[in-house]
Amino acid sequence: MNAYEREYELDDVAKTVIGAAYAVSNALGCGFLEKVYQRAMACEMVQRGLIVKPNASFSIYYRGQNIGEYVADLVVDDRIIVELKCVDTFVAEHMAQCLNYLKASDMKLALLINFQKPRVEWKRVVRNK
Repeated sequence: MNAYEREYELDDVAKTVIGAAYAVSNALGCGFLEKVYQRAMACEMVQRGLIVKPNASFSIYYRGQNIGEYVADLVVDDRIIVELKCVDTFVAEHMAQCLNYLKASDMKLALLINFQKPRVEWKRVVRNK
């Protein structure tokens, strides 16, 4: 599989995750805690044939020593980090959080999804290696 095919496949998984977010939003609406949406998203994505790891942790190293962990809300198919929020608006810290998860995990794509408003909002966050 060449790089173009891998990227296309990654985009297909991302589209499935985004579709799952819309389905969860339509079913639950807004106003719940992030944990509720995390559980619903995991259920919906499994129903759609994806492999989902909730609360996936990534070790952070400094000069060869483990100095802590980042815990992402969801990791999908071991390739996409999904970070869920219930906030009025995305801020720079949310994007930075996703970029740090990508760096720690050595993944390329994160999806930042907000369930605070009646219509789900999302952003792609891409790490250039």
